[in-house]
Amino acid sequence: MSFEHYKDSRVLVTGGAGFIGSHLCERLLAEGAEVVSVDNYFTGSRRNIAHLLHNPLFEAMRHDVTFPLYVEVDAIFNLACPASPIHYQRDPVQTTKTSVHGAINMLGLAKRLKIRIFQASTSEVYGDPLIHPQTEEYWGNVNPVGIRSCYDEGKRCAETLFFDYWRQHALPIKVARIFNTYGPRMQPDDGRVVSSFIVQALRGDPITIFGDGGQTRSFCYVDDLVEAISRLMLTEDACTGPVNLGNSSEFTILELAEKVIRFTNSKAKLIFKPLPQDDPRQRQPDLSRANALLGWQPKVALDDGLKETIAYFRRTSGLS
Repeated sequence: MSFEHYKDSRVLVTGGAGFIGSHLCERLLAEGAEVVSVDNYFTGSRRNIAHLLHNPLFEAMRHDVTFPLYVEVDAIFNLACPASPIHYQRDPVQTTKTSVHGAINMLGLAKRLKIRIFQASTSEVYGDPLIHPQTEEYWGNVNPVGIRSCYDEGKRCAETLFFDYWRQHALPIKVARIFNTYGPRMQPDDGRVVSSFIVQALRGDPITIFGDGGQTRSFCYVDDLVEAISRLMLTEDACTGPVNLGNSSEFTILELAEKVIRFTNSKAKLIFKPLPQDDPRQRQPDLSRANALLGWQPKVALDDGLKETIAYFRRTSGLS
């Protein structure tokens, strides 16, 4: 079951046409892997992988992971699941099924093939945290019956399944808890704070801040995240995770809005609305484990990443 490099391997990426998944596919191809992208395009887009379709080592497959899949691969990255509140609350039952049934199907495939499998978990497993920053040992403060539960609890159940497959079947697993990530290929209407602020600023619309703007987030540029995911998958079998992946630099939502306005040269005003139910007030990863296990730390500062992301939205949306 050893897996020491990506060159000449065949790798399955579920959610491969999504924001993070498409960047991961790109990275794996650059490493010399043959890549099979699986996506049902509920939130992913063929535009995200259009530039890869001419590559003979890349295959795009339309498939919903809530149904079994039979392919022959050497490793699996399971990223399939809507990840923004607007998207995962649009069909909450399907969101839970994607996390849980999708995990069962991908774990079953990995077990049959005797290969390692990566699970894209989330910082949402910590809920509205009572400790700060969040370490992997923290069990979380999650509402099991709220409007975000379909995603939060779905991902928590997926982690349970992964670790039970590891204990019961000795399946080599890698679990990463991904914190707020941003960058090119985010969807303009996904409701995530970075994309929402950028699109509103470029349009000159009022920038919507929920709450008083004092709640905090830590923003990781997508290239940094993909580097960490790539390293985690190549660790020895004993390194299962969970591992926090993100950026530990903490900013208030108000600070983010001010940066976006400045970098877009926008005249957009700020408007304030009530904080949504169960929206966490603090979110910052403790990256000690990632630093120790992967020799990794994020490199892209928020200012630099925002400028790249703003340039992407200007190119693709026609907004100035």
